[in-house]
Amino acid sequence: MSELIISRMSRQELDGAVERAAIEGWNPGLRDADAFYAVDSQGFFSGKIDGVTVGQGSALVYDDAFAFCGFFIVEEKQRGKGHGMAITRARLEYVGNRNAGIDGVVAMVDKYKNIGYRTVHRNVRYGGTGKAFGRADPHIVPIDQLDFGELSAYDRRHFPARRDSFLRLWIDQPEGASLAYVVNGEIKGYGVLRACRAGFKIGPLFAENRNIADALYQAFSTRAEGADIFLDTPEPNREAVALAESYGMKPVFETSRMYLKGDPGLPLANIFGITSFEAG
Repeated sequence: MSELIISRMSRQELDGAVERAAIEGWNPGLRDADAFYAVDSQGFFSGKIDGVTVGQGSALVYDDAFAFCGFFIVEEKQRGKGHGMAITRARLEYVGNRNAGIDGVVAMVDKYKNIGYRTVHRNVRYGGTGKAFGRADPHIVPIDQLDFGELSAYDRRHFPARRDSFLRLWIDQPEGASLAYVVNGEIKGYGVLRACRAGFKIGPLFAENRNIADALYQAFSTRAEGADIFLDTPEPNREAVALAESYGMKPVFETSRMYLKGDPGLPLANIFGITSFEAG
């Protein structure tokens, strides 16, 4: 049998990885690849046999202390042969001594536990249909009206690392919208609506309280009127779950948020929608 060769993906190969994710039903965003690649161009791994990709995975290094692993797919006919574990070992070697997060699908949780990950909470993806809500709350403004440094600092309060390179691209979603809730010049919440292969996803959705999250959700829902819309809620935030259910959204998928070196202590009560299952 030919040897599995693990190498870094090129930017072009990442497009192929996103396509495989779409085939798996992950419904990636139309502009995900550019934003993810901006985090860490060396963080994408592929496993090939005789030049043909049989598996892939990412390990995005955000800083000296934190990384996030995702995009893990092994071709169905190649599963159970150890290829996935070989790719995972390469990713973890790259992660080094950093804490690493992952959103594990239910079927993989036990395997992730065996290599050191520990579950911190469950995420539930809710799906529904965008609906118009009329005039938006006057405190809601387009993100391009904000000072980027202030936005980045607010984002850092809800994520284990600063992620400026990613954020600059993530908030630039011409098919969607990036909005903030501002009171007396102070950011009290923000979110991004991004176009995906099917419909739209809201993520992140960070807010000081349920009322602010509601206002932002309604603004995004109005922009996505008539389309499928998805929100990935951290289950411990019961207000986030209640928000999704109050708009008739239904659970369609779930993951376990796991970390290699313990809970980073994020303020889950203010996280109504995580950014993405692939990048944290």
